[in-house]
Amino acid sequence: MALRLLYLIFAQILGWLVLLGRSSAAKDVELLVLRHQVAVLRRANPRARLDWADRAVLATLVRRLPDWLRHHRLVTPSTVLRWHRRLVAKKWTYPNRTGRPPTDDAAVALIERMARGNTGWGYRRIQGELLKVGHRVAASTVRRVLKRLRIPPARERDSDASWRRFLRAQASGMLACDFFHVDCALTLKRVYVFFVLEVATRYVHILGTTTNPDGPWTTQQARNPLMDLGDRADDFRFLIRDRAGQFTTSFDTVLADASIHVVKTPPQCPRANAYAERFIGTVRREVADRLLIINEHHVRAVLDRYATHYNHRRPRRAQQLAPPRPDRPTAEPGCTLIRRRPVLGGLINEYEPVAA
Repeated sequence: MALRLLYLIFAQILGWLVLLGRSSAAKDVELLVLRHQVAVLRRANPRARLDWADRAVLATLVRRLPDWLRHHRLVTPSTVLRWHRRLVAKKWTYPNRTGRPPTDDAAVALIERMARGNTGWGYRRIQGELLKVGHRVAASTVRRVLKRLRIPPARERDSDASWRRFLRAQASGMLACDFFHVDCALTLKRVYVFFVLEVATRYVHILGTTTNPDGPWTTQQARNPLMDLGDRADDFRFLIRDRAGQFTTSFDTVLADASIHVVKTPPQCPRANAYAERFIGTVRREVADRLLIINEHHVRAVLDRYATHYNHRRPRRAQQLAPPRPDRPTAEPGCTLIRRRPVLGGLINEYEPVAA
């Protein structure tokens, strides 16, 4: 403890001797620098920031300080040199300097769209696709745009397929089938309806109605969609069904002959056949629960008319608010003459433009 006290006394005496050898001007400059530093530190919120006036004052005064004192100030020689380089860069910057023209906004939007929609496309592939649609850009431009948008290169974007992309690719070759029932108003007879749904387009096929859906009847109805699809039957690879007793081995055999593999859902798990269950809910909300059904013939007539509306006129969110297979082209914007067409006695309404 005593040794430390002696060291501090010696350091203070040495500092006084150094001050005696300095001129009054050097001391005044150091005081000015210290006062300005204190003023800057008092403005700290949340930390000290130098404006252009502070930089000018400190850069002028620091030149008058000795070298050994410059290293203990807020402003070091490297800081002053950095300020000088910044001033030089601002002076010799040409605002109208000629060079590479900016990339068109339409091309930038297309580059982003292609990169996000095709994870396996690299810079050259995107460059070639842009050339096909009339945009001539360099591969380095594509790289610079993707880097600015923080979109990684193709080898990182295409490292693994997402579930959404995988399921959408599988949906194009999938069918879903199921039963739902309708109770007649007078006889209380229960009529079963068998349907098949194309998962990709949500196009529905009403295969048949019966009061006794046994195995032979279901097997016979399985042949109908294959005949309706014709050559398109080769596009489908899977059919989803539940484990009901109506689906027998002969039913699976008919589909296997058409190279369609039957996928069974887990027991008591209707969500595994979500697309078919969604259609059942839709047809109940829009027709079955709002109409009194007289007999089986009435069921068939109502569902045939509703299937036509569902497949050709009803917008589907999965199809970007377009019907599965629209039978009319989309009207031009600004059409004022609109005609309402009632379906099933006004239970459902369709709207279409009228030619002027």
